[in-house]
Amino acid sequence: MKSTETITSRGHENIQSTNKTTFEITKETHLTRRGDCIVSVDANKGSVDLSSRFKKAAKTEHARMTIKIEAESEAEVINAWGSPQLSFTHPTDLVVRKSDYICGRTLAIRADKAAKDLSRKLVEELRNPSQRVRITLTVESTT
Repeated sequence: MKSTETITSRGHENIQSTNKTTFEITKETHLTRRGDCIVSVDANKGSVDLSSRFKKAAKTEHARMTIKIEAESEAEVINAWGSPQLSFTHPTDLVVRKSDYICGRTLAIRADKAAKDLSRKLVEELRNPSQRVRITLTVESTT
């Protein structure tokens, strides 16, 4: 089973993208400099808003996920994994983690990149408050 979700969001002047273990997309519009994992704000979807088809595919054993972040002419692809323990219950946040930790905000685990690993050219684009950001989530389950 394969499923794709598209999220639209925007940049913010306080995006730091320096977190070593996670990155986050949020529906919140306000961001302080302490939010070092946040890569985009004002998203049109949080964890709870993803389609049931996407959630079902992501919750299978060995589900592979790719997350593509696009802003202006810059793009980055992150590879990660789903898990049967994912709950997709958070109303505003989507968090991708390098670790195996799972909570209601978790979109994917064992990612090959965190916020600090993203291209600095992309991060510069993400710091522009008028920058539209497109995030494409694709999950493919092997069962």
